[in-house]
Amino acid sequence: MDITTLLKQRTSITKFDPTQSLTDAEIRELIACAIEAPSSYNLQHWRFIAITKPDDKQRLMQVANGQVKVTEAPVTFIVLGDLRAIEKLPNIWGRLVQTGAVDQNFADSRIEAAHRFYGTNEQLIRDEAIRSASLAAMTLMIAAQAKGWVSGPMIGFDPEGIKREFGISDRYVPVMLLPVGYVAPGNLPRKPRLGVDEVLAFDRSREF
Repeated sequence: MDITTLLKQRTSITKFDPTQSLTDAEIRELIACAIEAPSSYNLQHWRFIAITKPDDKQRLMQVANGQVKVTEAPVTFIVLGDLRAIEKLPNIWGRLVQTGAVDQNFADSRIEAAHRFYGTNEQLIRDEAIRSASLAAMTLMIAAQAKGWVSGPMIGFDPEGIKREFGISDRYVPVMLLPVGYVAPGNLPRKPRLGVDEVLAFDRSREF
């Protein structure tokens, strides 16, 4: 399936077939695709918790406004943004140094640039963690669609409840929940999109 067709077929699903499952290997394949997403300074802020066990699904539902789809989908990912992702940069750049693609001086300069850019700006750090994790989540959704599965991103949850129930530290911000699985009957048809001319301006701002 070409990418244009895939994008036009993807829709947010609310009803999943609870009789079908995904293997751990299939879940890992999705994450392997998700981590190909771009991120600022290659900080790779995204982290994922895959909720697959019935008891854990019930706990998740309690902090997700009682939404049953998190219990019906084979897996619901808790998508997190790492607020201290910059601490991983020496490790990340060190791997590139080991390949010989760059030298240590260049790697150090990029690490220093990231520290200068973000500094102690907590709002910018949080915004970027959410941006990068969202890009990874969208990449995961596209990958799921390409494999014949469906997904439905969710923001209806209690972030502090999520952190409490699943032992998530304040280092991470819960960005979204992302159920993935097989479609069940009863979903709404794909909702209409605004047209290109309703959302696009060339070269200057205008009232849309």
